[in-house]
Parts: sequence; structure tokens; C-alpha cells
Amino acid sequence: MRRENDSRKRKKKQCDFCKNKKAKIDYKNVDMLKRYLSDKGKISPARVTGACAKHQRALTQAIKRARNIALLPYTVEN
Repeated sequence: MRRENDSRKRKKKQCDFCKNKKAKIDYKNVDMLKRYLSDKGKISPARVTGACAKHQRALTQAIKRARNIALLPYTVEN
């Protein structure tokens, strides 16, 4: 059974890091890592960010490293 509004297909997001080979994931690049955090400080899932599995794992690891040495906060205060 198809839904009536299912005629539009969503275009799959493409990984920014696969598209741009020069972009590196580094825990010291806090400005880039903040784009992959929610407004509450949670790591955004790959379906939202569009990152492939390989780069999503690298992003998660970099964010956790940056949090560990206090470059990024664990939570955001309201």
C-alpha cells in the first residue's frame, strides 16, 4: 500500500567529507564540530547530518575527544 503523498522521493543527503576530500575531521577544529551537535549539545545522528558511516564514527570520536579535554561542553545550560 502506497501513501498518496509518497510520490515525491527524498534525495539522500551526501556526506560532506566524501564530497570534499580536503576536509579533515580533527578534534581541535571546534567550529566544524559544533555544526554536528544539537542545540542541547547532543551528537546529531547520521540521518540528520548526512555523513556516511565511516565519517560519522570519526565525527563521534573527535567530538568525544574534544569534550574530554574541555574544548566542547558535554551539555549546554539554558
